[in-house]
Amino acid sequence: MVKENPENSSPFSPSIDPRSGFCSKTQIFHSLRLSASLPPETTPLSFTSYFFSLLRHHPTTTAAFIDGATRHRILHSELQLRVKSLAFCIHQEIGLSKGDCAFVLAPNSPEIPVLFLSLFSFGVIVCPSNPANSVLEISEQVNLSKPLIAFTTHDLAQKLPSFLRHRTVLLDSPEFISWMLKNGNDCNSLDFQFSEIYQSDTAAILFSSGTTGRFKGVELTHKNFISAVAGSNAARPARQKPPVILCTVPFFHIYGFLMSIRDVAFGATMISMKKFDFRLMMRIVEEIKATHLALAPPAVVLMVNNADLMSEFDLSSLEVVLCAGAPLANAVIERFRRRFPNAAVAQAYGLTETTGGATRTLPGESQRLGTVGRLVSDCQAKIVDPDSDNDKGLTPLRPGELWIRGPSVMKGYLADKEATDATLNQDGWLRTGDICYFDNEGFLFYVDRIKELIKYKAYQIAPAELEHLLLSHPDITNAAVIPYPDEEAGEVPVAFVVRKSGSSIDEESIIQFIARQVSPYKKIRKVFFINSIPTNAPGKVLRKELINLVRSSSSSSSSSKL
Repeated sequence: MVKENPENSSPFSPSIDPRSGFCSKTQIFHSLRLSASLPPETTPLSFTSYFFSLLRHHPTTTAAFIDGATRHRILHSELQLRVKSLAFCIHQEIGLSKGDCAFVLAPNSPEIPVLFLSLFSFGVIVCPSNPANSVLEISEQVNLSKPLIAFTTHDLAQKLPSFLRHRTVLLDSPEFISWMLKNGNDCNSLDFQFSEIYQSDTAAILFSSGTTGRFKGVELTHKNFISAVAGSNAARPARQKPPVILCTVPFFHIYGFLMSIRDVAFGATMISMKKFDFRLMMRIVEEIKATHLALAPPAVVLMVNNADLMSEFDLSSLEVVLCAGAPLANAVIERFRRRFPNAAVAQAYGLTETTGGATRTLPGESQRLGTVGRLVSDCQAKIVDPDSDNDKGLTPLRPGELWIRGPSVMKGYLADKEATDATLNQDGWLRTGDICYFDNEGFLFYVDRIKELIKYKAYQIAPAELEHLLLSHPDITNAAVIPYPDEEAGEVPVAFVVRKSGSSIDEESIIQFIARQVSPYKKIRKVFFINSIPTNAPGKVLRKELINLVRSSSSSSSSSKL
């Protein structure tokens, strides 16, 4: 049973409401969860050392990682040796050391979190990327992060640039596998010393796109990951057996990245999938008796829309479906509850910049429809009027921009002081750009976003990036991209295009023109031809007007003029 701060014995000051966590003096919302046990900030400590200090308190003979397709397993009992062996070989054979950056371009597999932990252990910065990215997008990320080496697979190696200082290491090669097993059972041979790792050191760079269309490298520290895991532990429900978690979300995304290195520290089994396969997912749940399922919203939609297929499998082991990355419609949650009355839907809200979830629902709170949960341990929040020049917080039930502060907030954006200063203020508050409100019991409700990013499944798409590509076409004189609601994906990008006079370019040509240059999830799904793009006096596109045009249009033809 998870302990909360009880109403009749609150440790809070008299000005803090024990129900909502709202302080009437500071206008700040405080977490209602128990405070996490965090090591002193000045103590040298890598995330890997912290991870294994937790695992020692959760001994188990079960598997730590399982490949969902092949059923290849890495046991908890052999995990530390594999991590140490791999770290030793990477350090000795390649010469990587503290502060170097390693680019990781690979699908999910049990070896990926082992690689993450190995690199963390001696201060190498992990920089994962989406395997679906185009060669141009990968080059942009490499130019920003400046890695010395890349870890990838045979199938993806051709996407990498040739100017890396060290050779590319293939994760599916016999050499890499031998590095994890090189020292066999001789742990003593791995008693070597690395440089001291400080919690403030950068541990990972994860990519996030801004409204400018440029990739931004989010710098996350060892402290960020330690606090994210410690906060999860503080709110972890007691259970007789460790959970068995099937993670269908990619490890390069903060959602999957954190999942891959968090729960295993508490004795859980983490099952990975190389790529999402709905039928395989169901078979894994049935055969391995998964208790938790980590999904993006579109997968939940598939579950509620495919009753016939679902009936083929025994899913009675499922206790919790974890859903994050994008909003999940209330109608979908209600349909899921009817289909799976014994499984809770646990939602979360977070950003790459907050090292994942800043709020989450616990299983006992999942009946509260529409909420993305309460603040995680040691996290604070403010709701600020986005149209005001001051940073005064708003009271419960009043929507505004969500600001977050806490130990899991990022270090900043890599080599981008302007973007960092625009997002993080001097008091440590991170401006999320999202409109939310807290209710009188401290539950957060997501309303809308100020940011212009399009949320496609768990990915972010910058309209400006697609607009830039559209404007590079000789037959297009102006263009704007907006989000369009989609039950499966959440949102998809659609384009408004102004043709060059005399041009007869059609919708399919434009869709294919963009598709050749971007990742599959960034493809434009629909094109509306328009006489002019509405803008305000400074020239900013009035996207809401375009959204209203789409909603009010009664035409069924996507290529008709509006």
